[in-house]
Amino acid sequence: MSTLEIKDLHVSIETEQGDKEILKGVSLTIKTGETHAIMGPNGSGKSTLASTIAGHPRYKVTSGTITLDGEDVLAMSVDERARAGLFLAMQYPVEVPGVSMTNFLRTAKTAIDGTAPKLRTWTKDVKTAMEALKIDAEFASRNVNEGFSGGEKKRVEILQLELFKPKFAILDETDSGLDVDALKVVSEGVNRAQDENEMGTLLITHYTRILRYIKPDFVHVFVDGKIAEQGGAELADRLEDEGYDRFQNVPA
Repeated sequence: MSTLEIKDLHVSIETEQGDKEILKGVSLTIKTGETHAIMGPNGSGKSTLASTIAGHPRYKVTSGTITLDGEDVLAMSVDERARAGLFLAMQYPVEVPGVSMTNFLRTAKTAIDGTAPKLRTWTKDVKTAMEALKIDAEFASRNVNEGFSGGEKKRVEILQLELFKPKFAILDETDSGLDVDALKVVSEGVNRAQDENEMGTLLITHYTRILRYIKPDFVHVFVDGKIAEQGGAELADRLEDEGYDRFQNVPA
């Protein structure tokens, strides 16, 4: 079992008016095999947490720690975090002109594992994962995300998740922009990765609809850069009924 531990994390970004604190003391522990859902209104710091764990340079950690099995994640470069077992499915996946999906996936897998996968096995694994995610075979020869629809980009993120087999996946609003059919396909991919690899999942979302397919063990409500409430899956149902209004005037 592996553990991703966040302790009293404070994070700021630089703005024209100076540094602005976004995360104001977040503590969270995730173990492999667990699914944690983070919910909250816009601007509450959910995506900031995801980007900070992944190592986005825009976000400055002013205090607190992030450790993976006791190792200092904040001291790692972005690629070292990936090799250590962290994966970020981005809210807005970027296009990479000139780099084919085939080359990108195998190069990334080689960089993460330290050795190139055997070609025959790898080709079979890619084909199987693409079929399960209902990604057309011709996408393998296309450039990464170039000309893909929003839903296609999200499926490709989960394709990477299934092939790279991380210890922990941070899914930053993976459900945004998906219709019901695509949501089911993407959710099934996440569930397969969890079942096959005992992966820990940090699922960031505004809505409960994805939680009908990916069942959370824990739900954390983010408000103004802090965790305002925590509970089990029933908390998500309560948020569906009541919204976030009761948290808006929580004292600092």
